[in-house]
Amino acid sequence: MGRFTDSISIRVKAGNGGSGAVSFRREKYVPKGGPDGGDGGKGGDVIFIADRRYYNLSYFFKDRLYKAQNGQPGQGRNMYGKNGVDEIVPVPPGTQILDEDGDVLADLIHEDDQYVAAVGGMGGKGNTHFKSSTQQTPQFAQPGISCEEIRVTLDLKLIADIGLVGLPNAGKSTLLAKITNARPKIGNYPFTTLSPNLGVIEFEDGAIYTMADIPGIIEGAHKGLGLGLSFLQHIERVKVILYLIDLTGDDLFYNLQLLQNELSTYNEELLKRPHYLILTKSDLLSDEELEEKIRDLKEGTYLCISSETGSNIGNLLKSLEDLMEKGSVQKRTT
Repeated sequence: MGRFTDSISIRVKAGNGGSGAVSFRREKYVPKGGPDGGDGGKGGDVIFIADRRYYNLSYFFKDRLYKAQNGQPGQGRNMYGKNGVDEIVPVPPGTQILDEDGDVLADLIHEDDQYVAAVGGMGGKGNTHFKSSTQQTPQFAQPGISCEEIRVTLDLKLIADIGLVGLPNAGKSTLLAKITNARPKIGNYPFTTLSPNLGVIEFEDGAIYTMADIPGIIEGAHKGLGLGLSFLQHIERVKVILYLIDLTGDDLFYNLQLLQNELSTYNEELLKRPHYLILTKSDLLSDEELEEKIRDLKEGTYLCISSETGSNIGNLLKSLEDLMEKGSVQKRTT
């Protein structure tokens, strides 16, 4: 997988309007033909469109100018100039467009959502519009309206049905690879996942849901520590949260509280989402060790799994369908 980019600043400029024409009829039997200068064409717009074929913003170049085409000038015989071609800029669903002050101009959540970030300039009127009883042969026309370049920031917040949240090396990537079509990088050390991964779960009845593996959260993430705020933002849109806790850790209850505290400090609404506690790596503990760990957990609803052996993965998938209903996630089918 290439680099993941979820925030970038670019420049956009709509097309200038074409100038109106100064022209006069030249006909054989009309020695004093009147004005016939046509209007200039409208400049093209810059339009952002949500396109699900795109996953992140890495195909953009920082500070690049995305410019629509200028309108064409008018011509004689009252011929209008052509309108400039719009500049269509595809972005992943979930992209917010912000102005230079950081205010949100648009939030393109659904496929084909659009936002016109810069409107093309109007074309100027040709001299045919300025003929009057006192001005029979106007020697002037309007210029087209020029458009200024503006800067916008694109800020992506992934859209997924299910978000996997856990400390580094809690088994999020392994679980994602086990139950979805994603193939994230997996390693036995912290911060293997340096960017969010998306996968699709397909159930036997044809229902499909998207799952996001959010890079490991540590204490102080809401202040920018570790991978910090840059990836906490991707939790905001998920409908259901799975908290993954490594059973080989020292204090399961503390680790759960840490995760929930970081999420609530970033956005307290996140704790109101339907959630489920998943205890990972159960294959690494004996039955006695497992009982002792769970006794200290102080949590009523949980499920012990092993992504390596497949233990309880079937029960997890059944529980996910129930959580989807609680999260009011619309079922999609293939």
